[in-house]
Amino acid sequence: MHNCYADFAAYYDRLIRQDINYEQWADYIENLFARYGLNPDLVCDLACGTGNITLPLSRRGYDMIGVDRSAEMLAAAREKPGGERILFLNQDMTHLDLYGTADAFLCMIDGFNYILQPQALLRMLRRIKSCFLNPGGILIFDVSSQYKLSTILGNNTFIYDTDAIFYTWENHYIQSKHLCDMELNFFIKEHGRYKRFRERHLQRAYSAAELAGLLRKAGFSKIEAFGELSFAPPAENSSRIVFTAR
Repeated sequence: MHNCYADFAAYYDRLIRQDINYEQWADYIENLFARYGLNPDLVCDLACGTGNITLPLSRRGYDMIGVDRSAEMLAAAREKPGGERILFLNQDMTHLDLYGTADAFLCMIDGFNYILQPQALLRMLRRIKSCFLNPGGILIFDVSSQYKLSTILGNNTFIYDTDAIFYTWENHYIQSKHLCDMELNFFIKEHGRYKRFRERHLQRAYSAAELAGLLRKAGFSKIEAFGELSFAPPAENSSRIVFTAR
């Protein structure tokens, strides 16, 4: 089994961009800034992957830092137009070590779900709040909801078949640990032949109440939760929940 996002990095954008409108997410993040009367200069994008949030915000005038533990994903981000203007750091966000402070922190599209231990998430949140977030700054992140991981993905198998990529996505939800164990088998067509590789991803299902509690323990006092790309509270069957914390 390969490390998370190692071989996958080369094909990530071809697969994921079909499902996620990143410009819409950039619009939404800017609307959240406006909602709280904020105009951040320096924004740190945690678990930035191939820069699909980092780069649109950079084009809109924000000074961006991108952080990701996958060197392969960061290499793909640097090769995109505008990537050379962004400071990309190859770090695990649970051991964040910036050169200074930032006005806003982002972690979009499931990043926090990959932190499997609540205590590790709490330590990271405390470190962001006490060491790296400027006074009056904001943390914005989203998670795949408990409902999504336990029910929509659950113990289900999905099959995707495109012109050049075929893959299966097998899920196993471990209720006692609130973990969704995802195994992906890829068959990539290159030069008339298929290359196979496998990825395993583990995500933890955090409830909205649990996340709010961790944020309070970390020192955040102004916390709100929304449904995906919305300013309305999340519903019981929301697949994605967005948090803001200040």
